[in-house]
Amino acid sequence: MATPDDLKFQEFEEATDLLSADPGATTLSVSNPSTAPATGEVKLDLSEDEEGLEENSELLGGEKQTGGFWTFEYYQSFFNVDTMQVLDRIKGSVIPLPGRNFVKHHIRNTPDLYGPFWICATLVFSVAISGNLSTFLSQMGDPQYHYRPQFHKVTIAAVVVFLYAWLVPLCLWGFLMWRKGTERQTGGYTFLETVCVYGYSLFVYIPTSVLWIIPVEWLRWLLIVVAMVISGSLLVLTFWPTVRDDTNLTKFATVITIVVLHALLAIGCKMYFFQTPVQTPAPTLTPPSSNHTALQTSAAKPH
Repeated sequence: MATPDDLKFQEFEEATDLLSADPGATTLSVSNPSTAPATGEVKLDLSEDEEGLEENSELLGGEKQTGGFWTFEYYQSFFNVDTMQVLDRIKGSVIPLPGRNFVKHHIRNTPDLYGPFWICATLVFSVAISGNLSTFLSQMGDPQYHYRPQFHKVTIAAVVVFLYAWLVPLCLWGFLMWRKGTERQTGGYTFLETVCVYGYSLFVYIPTSVLWIIPVEWLRWLLIVVAMVISGSLLVLTFWPTVRDDTNLTKFATVITIVVLHALLAIGCKMYFFQTPVQTPAPTLTPPSSNHTALQTSAAKPH
């Protein structure tokens, strides 16, 4: 049976040698049992690693503060999404359902700029390239037509799409914040959430612009109506809860303005990039009749 002396803490020579070889090593100091309180608590001295543990806890908990808006880390968080999140938000934008708010069910307080940026960039190229192909196919049978790539349409499409995707949400967000100050609204969205909603609402125009290549005018207008109904429904269902407590004039005027601006974007792109050229028939020269020639000859003879 072990004696009380065997249960006492002892200092081993190997530990002493290790500490003498590396004086800066981290050590654990255990209080003397004779001086310990009656509760039997054992205290560990981890003061040297406290700073490192705090940094690790901040990293694991995601509570580490980002830099200012002029730093790269500030904007990096807006692109921190995976493929499944982007696909889920795209699916929610093309299938808007009543009672399912896009911000609450898909964005969930984590708006991103990755999806809206690439949707706008893809829409720019799809509209410009499809417009060039549409012009080429409509003029392909004309022997006097010579195809020339219209690269300036890419610039025009980029200016229109990106201005719409940023300027309209900015104006709408500012208006909603102003109306919220009048204590007529129960809630609202942040500027990034507004930009995110508008960016994903433009996705439906990408396949629509590709189908506009088909040189059938009534089909093009039908596709415009379908795309406007889908994307317009997403915007109305998302922003209606923020204005429904306002006055009747304000809430209906806001919703109508949102729909009209969205429709103008689609109609403007169709009219400019997919305009159907008007073919004017070339004038044909008819030879003079034989009777008219005979009369002119007889009139020219001297009597």
